Amino acid sequence: QVQLVESGGGLVQPGGALTLSCAASGRIFRINAMGWYRQPPGKERELVATITSGDHTNLADAVKGRFNISRDNAKNTVYLQMNSLKPEDTAVYYCNAGVITPFAGIQNFWGQGTQVTVSS
Repeated sequence: QVQLVESGGGLVQPGGALTLSCAASGRIFRINAMGWYRQPPGKERELVATITSGDHTNLADAVKGRFNISRDNAKNTVYLQMNSLKPEDTAVYYCNAGVITPFAGIQNFWGQGTQVTVSS
């Protein structure tokens, strides 16, 4: 089995910054794309950013210019650097990864979520 563990969430004032981390562990042969999604209160889960194994990135329009996604393949970890945070960025942030596992092929895994609250 594979586990994704997020960290780095918390309370921050508008204009502040946070960095989220998500580490994958378990029976991993290789990780393809990794990404971050978020679910604001009372809304559907939405894409924030993705990064391929070749470091090609895609960011949602709402976060372009403010957020950056990166990964460390040696550590099976993906990061989300969030700058100039706004109250509308308040959400539970979820890590996602497409993992190739031994004998089971590629499977999609989610983290448990970490709360980010932007408020004064």
